[in-house]
Amino acid sequence: MRTIAITSASGFDHVTPDGHPERVARLDSVSGALGSLSSREASPASREDLARVHDAAHIDRVFAASPDSGHVSLDADTWMSPGSLNAALHACGAAIEGVNAVLDGEAEAVFIGCRPPGHHAEPDRAMGFCLFNQIAVGALHALEARGLSRVAVIDIDVHHGNGTQATAEREPRLFFGSVHQGWIYPGTGAAHETGRHGNIANRPLPAGANGATWHPALDELIEAVRAFGPQLLLVSAGFDAHKDDPLAGLSLEEADFARAGTALARLAQETTNSRLVCVLEGGYDCPALERSVAAFVGALQAA
Repeated sequence: MRTIAITSASGFDHVTPDGHPERVARLDSVSGALGSLSSREASPASREDLARVHDAAHIDRVFAASPDSGHVSLDADTWMSPGSLNAALHACGAAIEGVNAVLDGEAEAVFIGCRPPGHHAEPDRAMGFCLFNQIAVGALHALEARGLSRVAVIDIDVHHGNGTQATAEREPRLFFGSVHQGWIYPGTGAAHETGRHGNIANRPLPAGANGATWHPALDELIEAVRAFGPQLLLVSAGFDAHKDDPLAGLSLEEADFARAGTALARLAQETTNSRLVCVLEGGYDCPALERSVAAFVGALQAA
């Protein structure tokens, strides 16, 4: 697939407290993984873009909390420094630009290499390292601003994307599927959570699960996406299911992320006329993150 990357140097200005796992070094690792892949800088999202997903009160709270110096905590895990708001706006803008790039034929696949992550941010609150939900912002841009009628999100992060699911619960034109480790943070994502529109599919896995268990679960989500018939495929590309990651307990390796990249690329080719946007989420062991992103993006390019 013709693949490009969209990044933002603003992500280096989102500085978390010492010892926090969602740290600037993650972006160095992602930059190393993307190597010579054609890439460009994102522009920031607007309040109007955010408001397709987030309540006005939440947007106002995050803007008001942005500090002039030091750190401010929005919850026990989620922090802001003076550069955090700008980084989050650029991450959402990158998702929008990625959607535009594949819809306009500039690329077939886009990898969004920005931070902070977004899939835990719910319509009315920040949580789990996430200020705004950039993949949901990109999906609602596709539906509302670009006129698509069906968009699908597959989340491969080890943690359930509760914020994206909350958006899908409000929006029947959006399919959300997640394969994740069950019963860790944020405690959502049970198999019975299918949404009142039937547009949600969750595949929680036990601690220790490796590729032999994980890939069949991903294949089930892929078949659910086929049945939904989307015009655009978005992927919450978290790499914290890697066996070396410190925040969870699945046991994937780089080869598993390459295999996932190939499967998701084929799904996009067969169902969406090659329209695939992948948004960085988790991955907190930096060497494993760099290797895994390189394997995943390489598989997209080769597909």
